[in-house]
Amino acid sequence: MYDHLELLFPSNIIASLRDLRGEAWQALVDEVRQKPATSVEHLGFVLMMTRLARCTTCTIDSHRAIRGCAACAQKAITRFKGDDKALLQTYNQACQEVAAFLQAQKA
Repeated sequence: MYDHLELLFPSNIIASLRDLRGEAWQALVDEVRQKPATSVEHLGFVLMMTRLARCTTCTIDSHRAIRGCAACAQKAITRFKGDDKALLQTYNQACQEVAAFLQAQKA
């Protein structure tokens, strides 16, 4: 019934977000799509989207879940109040957090 739902932001819908913003955003999406799923860039993007779309508060019977992850993520990106520069800063911050977490795991 809800086979279009994931626990966190699903990587397979990243491409569907490409044309929702300007050139800087499109370049970021293109770059992230080329990275392995285990890369800091890919994981940072997933972390950023998980936060923007509030994936951790989504429940199976919520309106967001019923519409699906792709629609929810698209809405989160189009409703982001900042410009593309602010969105890329949000992404860079998420990447820094992922890198710091991975570094701490090695220690």
